Amino acid sequence: MNKFLASPVNTALTAIFANRMRSFLTVLGIVIGVTSVILLISLVTGLKTYITSQIEGLGSNLLFVIPGRIGGARSPGGVQANRLVYPDAVNLRTKLTDQAQVSAAIQRNATLKYGNKKDEGAAVFGVEANYPDIISLKITDGRFFRESESRSARKVAVVGTTVRDSLFGQGRIIGEQLDVAGSRYTVLGALGPRGSVFGIDFDNSIYIPFSTAQKQFGIDRLNTIYVSANSPENVKEVQTKAINILKKRLSEDEFTVQSQEQALSTISQITGVLTAALGGIATISLIVGGIGVMNIMLVSVTERTREIGLRKAVGAKPSDIRNQFLIEAMTLSGIGGIIGIILGILISFIIGRFFTTTVPIWSVALAFGFSMLVGVIFGVAPAIRASRLNPIQALRYE
Repeated sequence: MNKFLASPVNTALTAIFANRMRSFLTVLGIVIGVTSVILLISLVTGLKTYITSQIEGLGSNLLFVIPGRIGGARSPGGVQANRLVYPDAVNLRTKLTDQAQVSAAIQRNATLKYGNKKDEGAAVFGVEANYPDIISLKITDGRFFRESESRSARKVAVVGTTVRDSLFGQGRIIGEQLDVAGSRYTVLGALGPRGSVFGIDFDNSIYIPFSTAQKQFGIDRLNTIYVSANSPENVKEVQTKAINILKKRLSEDEFTVQSQEQALSTISQITGVLTAALGGIATISLIVGGIGVMNIMLVSVTERTREIGLRKAVGAKPSDIRNQFLIEAMTLSGIGGIIGIILGILISFIIGRFFTTTVPIWSVALAFGFSMLVGVIFGVAPAIRASRLNPIQALRYE
């Protein structure tokens, strides 16, 4: 008789361990869901952290002039063509001489060759000689190209760490000849590491003079114009002046002058949407796991009908029966949640050796809380069904 009057907790745990394989398969669905939630959120949060650190590392006084309109309403006609050209950068430099430095930039991908080694898909940036001062690039070996070399369109280059390691190894690089899309460039220096995120290697790049890049690749549209205010206090004023200068030739929909603060806000909005979308997808697997819990609990109620009848016959209340099955469902979900959290953090740590990942505390709390909620929601129906069984009919059940 003591067996049938045991506490709901003990009875629930006994039932779980009595059907180990079934309990394991039930828990597995919750584990997959919780692990997915933590892993996806950690990847998106890591992406936001990395991009934010990169932008902040450029300096609080930096402005970006980019083609097209970011934010606000667009004029009819959809996406605007890129009309940002080098004379726009020259115009900004002339009119902001006493307040900011200006550098135009273009970019394309190209194949690099050195001897019998090849680097396909490297990013080639065409920039001006003052670019390192504006972006705060760190030169670890050699030097950046000078203004005279930029004006005369010399074929000189500064390489990123990935390019250096893959093509030159530990050997000499200064003065070596590097083939860039069929043209030979003299290497002047190498940059310090900048890192990578989600497989995008920011060190797999080289920098060549802007005029040289224009001649070789035939590019006349700019990717970006970098404007660095002389002091952080002048950023707003410089931004307003830059907008007014560009509006004399371009419409409002054809360019955007964005500050660091605005860029970070845009990134936060994008990663927020990504977090919600990916978190929602991962949550679906948790719901599927919850359906598995409910299914198993309904089967368990059917299999243990006689046991329920016996417990009621010796004095167990309907609330005792209900609590027993509800606790069983919550225990399965709780165990799955704990294992899922451990796996999610572990996998995130492993991936973090290759990409930037961050596991925020709120994601752990959210995943575990939701797993427990799943246990409650999907455990209620079987628990209520068990508590409502007629003891006489239950004892007759075969």
